[in-house]
Amino acid sequence: MSTKSLIPGTRFFPSVFDDFFKPWNDWMGGDEKSLFSVPSVNVVEKENQFELSLAAPGLKKEDFKIQVDGQMLTISSEKEEEKEEKEEKYTRKEFNYSSFSRSFSLPQGAEAQKIEASYTDGLLKVVIPKSEAVKKMAARQVEVK
Repeated sequence: MSTKSLIPGTRFFPSVFDDFFKPWNDWMGGDEKSLFSVPSVNVVEKENQFELSLAAPGLKKEDFKIQVDGQMLTISSEKEEEKEEKEEKYTRKEFNYSSFSRSFSLPQGAEAQKIEASYTDGLLKVVIPKSEAVKKMAARQVEVK
């Protein structure tokens, strides 16, 4: 999707949309470093809990921020790196900033106060326990009439 108007010299969208579409525009025409990336997530429901696994290699456990606000679980990370190389005739500095934020609605019966998280080998695992009332609800077959 282009932010350019059909009339030369005018813009179809206000500049606020430039920021919104920037990750996709960079991806379509930028180099490898400008690719927009959001970690992949798997959610599995088990008998006593829900397990959320988020693939985020290259981070440390301190890089994650996990918040529960009402029935919303938000996982985010911001990481800024600076690298400097000095040689006789030049100095090269590189800056890298990456961030993401993913939000999930907690399912009914989730014990928000008992959520736990761990990070090992590039995989963030969030365990969301089910309440006792939800655990006791047995699955049943519904007859179609």
